[in-house]
Amino acid sequence: MTATLLVRDALLLEADTGEYRRADLRCENGRVVDVDDRIESAADVPVLDARGGYVLPGLIDCHVHVLAFSGNLSVVADAPPTYVTAGAVRNMGAMLDRGFTTVRDTGGADFGLARAREEGLIRGPRLFYGGKALSQTGGHGDKRTVEENHVDGHPCCSGTGKVVDGADEVRKAVREELRRGAHHLKLHASGGVSSLGDRIGSTQYSMDELCAAVEEAEAAGRYVTVHAYPPQAINRALEAGVHCVEHGNLLDDRTVELLLERDAFLVPTLVTYFALQEEGREHGLPQASWDKVGEVLDNGLVALERASRAGVRLAYGSDLLGGMQRRQNEEFRIRAQVQSPLEVIRAATTNAAALLGVSGELGTLVPGAYADLVVLDDDPLADVTVLADPANIRTVVQGGRVVRGVDV
Repeated sequence: MTATLLVRDALLLEADTGEYRRADLRCENGRVVDVDDRIESAADVPVLDARGGYVLPGLIDCHVHVLAFSGNLSVVADAPPTYVTAGAVRNMGAMLDRGFTTVRDTGGADFGLARAREEGLIRGPRLFYGGKALSQTGGHGDKRTVEENHVDGHPCCSGTGKVVDGADEVRKAVREELRRGAHHLKLHASGGVSSLGDRIGSTQYSMDELCAAVEEAEAAGRYVTVHAYPPQAINRALEAGVHCVEHGNLLDDRTVELLLERDAFLVPTLVTYFALQEEGREHGLPQASWDKVGEVLDNGLVALERASRAGVRLAYGSDLLGGMQRRQNEEFRIRAQVQSPLEVIRAATTNAAALLGVSGELGTLVPGAYADLVVLDDDPLADVTVLADPANIRTVVQGGRVVRGVDV
């Protein structure tokens, strides 16, 4: 494999305009350096013949948990770090094979996994990580059972979150994750499905705690995203200054207004509720958590449609756990029920790149961007559900290297 590559005879999609251009694309040192109708190939440059195939920028999933080898996150927290890492390596490789050349981990991944991928020790997507997601005692990120009393906050523990209370301790925890290279910070602002000790409709963290996290993140040039379902939890987090909301299934009209006023992002994760309802218990989800799924499942599409019609900035997210991660691409099919193909594609390309703060580098195939792309035989603008099955992705290229499919 090589980071220098000529992609020949491709129908290149520009997601900003929704138009295809039939052209060649030349990659050097992992970046796109030229896009033209016909590029002459040097004798020593490998050629990938797209044969008129549809070429999209590499896909971006903005809500994953690469450490989650099980649907029971308490099991993940208690497992040996070596075992959890082995599961993460497997998960990351599978994500890359599904066409996701970049992911944002919203709880658990750290600089070690990101560095290992960058140095070529493991294969997987580019990894934007937030470190440990922060939770109040008894909040969504507190995965203890009612019988457990001890909280182990050591940074080397394998869990996806950390329990922190009080504005000063939240500041300290945010600073610690930033010290370890976090690209964003995630706080649990409401109850959730996988936590055993709270209700989905609860609000979590005080305004002082939320504002402390936002202040520290912004001071470091980073941002805060929140796990939140009910409108009262989402709205107060947006008023505190958070830049992104995960899930948002129960949002209301005021939520949409605030998302637009603050130019904030929403990352729906609809596929995870279908997966949890259908097979969550087979993958370790506790019965008490499974019983909560229905509270958010039915409202997800309604919330997505409301936000989309209003013009809220939406990014692609899956939030799948354990063996359910194989369904990562199915989010395309679900969103297609209420959005146009181009809107769904933008969520996984240009919008996702904007959320990550890398517009022009990811989510596009213009000169200067990373040479990440996927090749399909069928037109996703005619039927975006072709992206819902990874088998329809003929080739995956990351950083100018063919990482899956047709070799050069």
